[in-house]
Amino acid sequence: MQKIKQFKSFYINIIAAIIVFAIVQFLISGQLLNDFYINTLLVIVINIILAVSLHLIIGITGQFSIGHAGFLSIGAYSAAIITMKLQLPFALSLLVGGIAAAIAGLIIGIPSLRLKGDYLAIATLGFGEIVRITLLNIDYVGGASGMMVDNLTTWPWAFWCMVITILVIVNFTNSTHGRACISIRENEIAADAMGINTTYYKVMAFVIGAFFAGVAGGLYSHNFYIIMPGSFGFMKSFDILIFVVLGGLGSLSGSVIAAILLSIVSTFLQDYPETRMVIYSLVLILMMIFRPQGLLGTKEITSFFKKGKSSDGGKHDGKQTVA
Repeated sequence: MQKIKQFKSFYINIIAAIIVFAIVQFLISGQLLNDFYINTLLVIVINIILAVSLHLIIGITGQFSIGHAGFLSIGAYSAAIITMKLQLPFALSLLVGGIAAAIAGLIIGIPSLRLKGDYLAIATLGFGEIVRITLLNIDYVGGASGMMVDNLTTWPWAFWCMVITILVIVNFTNSTHGRACISIRENEIAADAMGINTTYYKVMAFVIGAFFAGVAGGLYSHNFYIIMPGSFGFMKSFDILIFVVLGGLGSLSGSVIAAILLSIVSTFLQDYPETRMVIYSLVLILMMIFRPQGLLGTKEITSFFKKGKSSDGGKHDGKQTVA
């Protein structure tokens, strides 16, 4: 019975995704949306991929990482090299960008994920800065001047990459591997005592999250005509972190909603970067005071539409459905 409900929910979500895609594609094909709104949609979708990928690391596995922009930059530059230097297809560039970021996630994950809390945060922050400084000094990719990239990211590419990302992470979360990651988040000592290889599962979540961040990087680099190392600094990691924290640690739907809201705010305040950071800071302060669990806590948005389900005060049973 449970499997039937899961399959039904899966197909409903796929149909909903197709309808959303078709409506937006119709608006774009009919030139009812100008370039500004199309670019805003693409930015929102890319940010959703970043938010969902970091959600797996922080919200599901409970590992505090603030170096996600490092994986984004690796995916962006790897994808740009594939298309601009090697003249290979865009689809291959996205795959290579994801794989390159995943390898970086594996390399940094094995030694650093034995750390916890603030120590892990500092290690991931250092990783992101190492990547940025390295890119600044590589002339092959333009160094500090940046690298020119063709605009190849389209609505179909971005949207279906987002859908695949969400589906993979939702199914991973609902699998035995995902339950192991959730147990690590809830109580790592108890999980280790029950025989769960905590380091293995933390590295696994880190690698999967890094892979999709790399795919987002490929979309990001081909959505703009130039990429520069300065675009992938600490503040970019901070932006992605805010999506997850604001949405609710452990809530995929919350991360998606927060990514949409903050992407719209950032887009319309892009001429006033100082104002944007003030708004971000105020939002975080107010959130920590009045709703520290985030917009949705650990719940998914679908739980509010289920009949007979009482409020559990933010408790999480480890299950997720697509937002």
